[in-house]
Amino acid sequence: MAAQLLLMIPALGSFLFTFGTGVELIRFASLRAVLPGGGRPEATPHVEWGAALRDPRVLWPLAMDLGLVVVFVLQHSLMATALVKRWTTSCFGVLQRSFYVFCTALALQLLMRYWQPVRHGPLLWNAYTEPWDTWVPLICFILHFIAWLVIFSVILIFDYAELMGVKQVYYHCLGMGDPLALKSVRAVRLYSHLRHPVYLEFLLVLWAVPCLALDRLLLAGLFTTYLSCGHSLDQQDYLYLRAQLDKKLLVFSREEAAYGDLLARNGPARGKES
Repeated sequence: MAAQLLLMIPALGSFLFTFGTGVELIRFASLRAVLPGGGRPEATPHVEWGAALRDPRVLWPLAMDLGLVVVFVLQHSLMATALVKRWTTSCFGVLQRSFYVFCTALALQLLMRYWQPVRHGPLLWNAYTEPWDTWVPLICFILHFIAWLVIFSVILIFDYAELMGVKQVYYHCLGMGDPLALKSVRAVRLYSHLRHPVYLEFLLVLWAVPCLALDRLLLAGLFTTYLSCGHSLDQQDYLYLRAQLDKKLLVFSREEAAYGDLLARNGPARGKES
């Protein structure tokens, strides 16, 4: 039992590393793009597209960024195939999901750390000029805030402990087997259709920016294509998601009502005692 509990250490370490990567992703994808002083590119309105696409100062960052995206896509896709899953399961056992999540977070860290902005190319649009320089960035910031709020809300619907690989190790320590085997048929069907549960919200984060430079266009275009290839929800999946959301809201409303009743019963008595 003690040896099995030691498996929780790498599982929790992977979870914390992934959580930190998610926080860094917010800075990379949103804060850097919409906040003042976030490293936005210099405006170069007179650069022609033909000259820009021959400029090494434009081509080299784009090639570097393309390679980083390809590394992430290959890691995220190949490690999700049945063949690689069987191999990693034979090597890491119950830690297979934690290892996959750790590698995904590591690939994201590489992408964010070594991303090269294109500072000398043309801009597809630029709202940092009069009269748009105040309210357009503000609208983008509000949209990004709403998108991330929805993303974290959707995470509450899904079993994030299982998605991060922690639940598999916990169930293994208790001798309860694979938690996915205890899921309903509708849940397993949803997981097989849904690569990313926050498809539209990520698209909003990628495209709703005040200034679209070539490197941001490359990032948004490639990830939009990649996310679209893995998004195949149907009406039954949406109905299941709605039912799960209603259950979560019902649980929260019951807890809030019970807490209110407890305060109503004990509040005046405590006031008299004090």
